[in-house]
Amino acid sequence: MFAYTIRRLLMTIPVMLVVAIFVYGLLDLAPGDPAVFLAGDDATLEDIARIRMTLGLDQPFYQRFAMWLGRVLQGDLGVSLFTGVSVTAMIEQRMAPTFTLMLMTLCVSVMIAIPLGALAAWRHNRAYDRGVMILAVLSFSLPTFVVGYILAWGLGIELRWLPVQGYVPYSQGVWASIKTLILPTLALSSVYVALITRITRATLLETLSQDYVRTARAKGVDNKNILFKHALKNSAIPIVTVIGSGVALLISGAVVTETVFSIPGLGRLTVDAILRKDYPIIQGVILLFSFMYVLVNLLIDLLYRVFDPRIKY
Repeated sequence: MFAYTIRRLLMTIPVMLVVAIFVYGLLDLAPGDPAVFLAGDDATLEDIARIRMTLGLDQPFYQRFAMWLGRVLQGDLGVSLFTGVSVTAMIEQRMAPTFTLMLMTLCVSVMIAIPLGALAAWRHNRAYDRGVMILAVLSFSLPTFVVGYILAWGLGIELRWLPVQGYVPYSQGVWASIKTLILPTLALSSVYVALITRITRATLLETLSQDYVRTARAKGVDNKNILFKHALKNSAIPIVTVIGSGVALLISGAVVTETVFSIPGLGRLTVDAILRKDYPIIQGVILLFSFMYVLVNLLIDLLYRVFDPRIKY
């Protein structure tokens, strides 16, 4: 296990290198010139050329990429083209609300989706199963921002139970901070719950049809142990895989959710940077999310051995 973990960690190096090349190259090919945005409407061609030279945009792609990659390896993600503030410092300031939102969404989704999917599989083709599937399809079909606006209108504006916008840091109170993230968590978890519920139900339906389950029933094992101790444990690997793969949904959904609820996280930072063509911020945030996604997939692979000791690395 230890040797496998080291090998997988080493494999992240070429993966992140490919991601870095893709991110830098894609933004380099994107329409628009940051120098034009920085120079303003009244700038002359000489002003734009001078800004391009200052930013190093007049150099060949491979030279700019090599210099940028060298700084990244030293922990320097550059500085914002508009504010002049270190990208690393800006990301550190915005990490707390985004990662808290994603963690809360992950916990809420797993706690809701797995029992829903398990009971739907157990009551296959009954009213409960059909109701859960209708809700899952509906939740998966609605965009996150639509769910967010509905929750904000109902629970925030009409009932006044929860704040609609903004974020309170933990330093100003744990409950006050969590309270500002309840609506965003519910909105972001809608798609995630639907995905995990459907996969849990489909996987358990296949497992419940196995011979060992029928044998357990014939021996008088109670339904609770059959469902949660035997069937669910043997269905864990596909479910865990979907949970890990769904982190990509959380990352993309966080961008939309933070914009809807005005949360000053990495999602809002990314949107603002895209609108202003602030390439260093965009590159830094994408690299961070990519690295986090690679680590999550590594963790999922290691969890396979926990649920199925027969798996060898």
